[in-house]
Amino acid sequence: MSIFSKFPGIFSTSIGIDLGTANVLVYLKGRGIIMNEPSYVALDKETRKVLAVGNEAKRMAAVAPENISVIRPMKDGVIADFDVSEQMLRYFIGKAARHSILTHLTVVIAVPYGINPVQRRAVEESAYRAGAQNVRIIFEPVASALGVGLPVGEPEASMIVDIGGGTTEVAVLSLGGIVSARSLSVGGDALERAIIESVRANYNLVISERMAEDLKKNIGSAYPLEQEMTMEIKGRDAMSGLPRAMIVRSEEVREAMLPSFKTMAQAIHQTLEHCPPEISGNLIDRGAAIAGGGALIRGLDRYFSDFLGLPFFPAEDPLFAVVQGTGISIENSDWNRPRMR
Repeated sequence: MSIFSKFPGIFSTSIGIDLGTANVLVYLKGRGIIMNEPSYVALDKETRKVLAVGNEAKRMAAVAPENISVIRPMKDGVIADFDVSEQMLRYFIGKAARHSILTHLTVVIAVPYGINPVQRRAVEESAYRAGAQNVRIIFEPVASALGVGLPVGEPEASMIVDIGGGTTEVAVLSLGGIVSARSLSVGGDALERAIIESVRANYNLVISERMAEDLKKNIGSAYPLEQEMTMEIKGRDAMSGLPRAMIVRSEEVREAMLPSFKTMAQAIHQTLEHCPPEISGNLIDRGAAIAGGGALIRGLDRYFSDFLGLPFFPAEDPLFAVVQGTGISIENSDWNRPRMR
């Protein structure tokens, strides 16, 4: 028996990773959340050499010269570019290693419920090649439900709607497992694309993803506001090619996003349809939590409540729900293995 196996608590540790389409968050055992950076990687177009990752890469996105490509290697919550994702994981695992003396590293990664075996294998292999000795997978809705504090281990129903950058995860859980779930490729990115398309169609103005994100965050809503808002935006005139500024109303932003909200609500409805009656009955009083960046959209809880006839409420720390859930699965031995696959 090696010295490392005799003292596993000293020479090994675990990290939890929310490998999101928009952001990567990392939880270090015993320390909590230690990183939260955008899922961006800057590459030299010719050599494919990684020049920057995370915050630095995102800052380069709007001003990068022609020889530099700034990409997000995750799409719809899964790996779209294997090699670049591996480099991104290596960056985050390496930064985590600087917070702790690591000899044997276990990495717990949250993945969408709808991930297929090939996509799952790509995630696992990327983590192993990035330096992990042991890789475990936990489904995002389970991690999110744990992270927001839902009593998922009880013999009663809990429901989570996690709206991330690339996916919306909907799940009803009981006794620590998933009773019914849906994963759809509609999230924050889809909302921003809808805003970009709406602005171009209505005003012949081309705006950036960053500007669309600002519109979504600053004046976006899913339900009419008591006092509607406006925001100045800047972009490129689609006809002349010249810079132009204009004012956009919150009603216009909401109208652009409503089809996506309806798709999310329909996925929630389908999830509930596949639950036993007793389980569904529990949710009339308990309601459902909304996590992820989507929980910050004004009036989304009210929109879902009106659409489905159930109470919905935003989580207290919605952006950190999934990574906190990976942390709970690491720190709490009762959740360490049974809830992973």
